[in-house]
Amino acid sequence: MVASNFTQSLKYVLQSEGGNDDDPADHGGRTSRGITQREYDAWRREKGQPTLDVWKAPQADIVAIYHDEYWGSLCDSLPPGVDYIVFNNNVLDGPSRSAKLLQQALGVTPDGRIGPITREAIKNANGLDLIKKLSAASAAFYRALHQPRFTQGWLNRVAFVQKNAVAMVIA
Repeated sequence: MVASNFTQSLKYVLQSEGGNDDDPADHGGRTSRGITQREYDAWRREKGQPTLDVWKAPQADIVAIYHDEYWGSLCDSLPPGVDYIVFNNNVLDGPSRSAKLLQQALGVTPDGRIGPITREAIKNANGLDLIKKLSAASAAFYRALHQPRFTQGWLNRVAFVQKNAVAMVIA
């Protein structure tokens, strides 16, 4: 429940995301360290800066995007390990889908809004159980996408995230 877990969580997410990519089969298009060109352009415009090739983005920009757009205040309010898995899901699935996966794992109505009912369920949840349920919900979501080219990679990432999230709880 402390912001200090952002640094370790970011390290793991960047390890999962890798470097530069422009796979024609990936709808994200040109991407660097998990940030798409489209998102980076919009982020820079919002800050009054000219667009820049995402492959040349300074690491400080990448960190700021991850912190402000994907970690935010929600992850700071979550238990260790759960904060990382939700952050990872925010990055990989988008914050709305991530919120629904969290709610599904908590057994509350998956509406994508983290309100008082969800926050109460988080407060009452066991961190290790929630990590297991979130991992299972994520794996089921990726299998249901029926994208064989990417499914095994997504499932490998779920296992990597679960292993590291559990380690954060028992550390």
